[in-house]
Amino acid sequence: MSEAPASNRAHHRRRLTGRDPDEEHRSATPLELLFDLTFVVAFGIAANELAHYLAEGHVWTGVLGFSFAAFGASWAWINYSWFASAYDNDDWVFRIATMVVMIGVIVLALGLEQAFSSIDEGEVLDNRVAVAGYVVMRVPLIFLWARAARHDPARRPAALTYIATIGIAQVFWVLLAILSLPIGQTFAITAVLIGVELTGPFIAERGKGGTPWHAHHIAERYGLLVIITLGEGIIGTVATINAIVHGEAGWTAEAGAIAFAGIALIFATWWTYFVIPWAFVLSRHRERSFLWGYGHILIFGSLAAIGGGLHVAAYYIEGEATIGATATVASTAIPFAIYILTLYGIYATFTRHADPFHLTLLAGTAAVLVLSVGLAALGVGVAMCLVVLVLAPLVTVVGYETVGHRHLADALEQMS
Repeated sequence: MSEAPASNRAHHRRRLTGRDPDEEHRSATPLELLFDLTFVVAFGIAANELAHYLAEGHVWTGVLGFSFAAFGASWAWINYSWFASAYDNDDWVFRIATMVVMIGVIVLALGLEQAFSSIDEGEVLDNRVAVAGYVVMRVPLIFLWARAARHDPARRPAALTYIATIGIAQVFWVLLAILSLPIGQTFAITAVLIGVELTGPFIAERGKGGTPWHAHHIAERYGLLVIITLGEGIIGTVATINAIVHGEAGWTAEAGAIAFAGIALIFATWWTYFVIPWAFVLSRHRERSFLWGYGHILIFGSLAAIGGGLHVAAYYIEGEATIGATATVASTAIPFAIYILTLYGIYATFTRHADPFHLTLLAGTAAVLVLSVGLAALGVGVAMCLVVLVLAPLVTVVGYETVGHRHLADALEQMS
């Protein structure tokens, strides 16, 4: 009789002894997919708040608030995902800890509106609810790392480093929220605490023995969150179309153009990310994982902001925006520029492969972005400018499919 699959076993409490980093057929679990859904809410609310304040011309509020929210959500996701890649034993303790992290994500999301509002007022940052949610997300990681330290003696120094840095940071996050300092001082201290948070994994993985994370699993997990974050672009597109078809004009050529532009922009952006076999490059150079992992904070944030930019177009079309057409188109063009620069930067730095052809592609992309914004300044409609903007990711897509794939193959061969 054949043995029952391991997935059918009871989820009794088990030791966290570390998983095999070379385990075959390792993939995302149903629990991880469920976990990711809570970040749809966090990124969605952050993007909506960004769109709201950009449409009102409060750029500083929108950008600062969104940066705060995107970092908090992305960083908590990253820490959990790397821990799960190394230690997920799928027992009931791990599952409950994951649920608590999910609750924290929702609490953080619910606190974003008042955080944005207080930034706009410019006196004291009201981040109490958001910080509470962030701390709720982080405390279960301390508990899980404590289990790992107890059950995996060989990697205890790394686990204790995670516990120390996460714990110290959370104490000061709570104090910062309670003290209600002027907004300038709050963000200065926030920068220091972010430094502590970012330094912890670096010390643990480089100087304390590291953890057995799985390259292919991590690459898949990041790819899945990229797809989820791109969903904000779909939502932004639907909001823009809805603004047209439920207005006086109804279904028009403008609505069709925006539907095409929004979906094509998101689809082509997806294409640009997945042309690179990230699992391969991670498995070849695990020591460069920090650049890749941390760089994705900008990837996730800029992709969510693209969705916010498309939502700004909806506000503009509905007549609810105080900004003009040029700023409206720039609200989508600038996040895409950040995304594509980060993508090329991560690739070039990670592979140590400087490709002049990529400079040509970036120059072409920049020309399209400038053209889309410039057309808006000349009075061309927002819908047509967004159609032009679609050409920005297509520069990379066409470049890869015609010539770039050979350049990529050469770079990957040098890494082998």
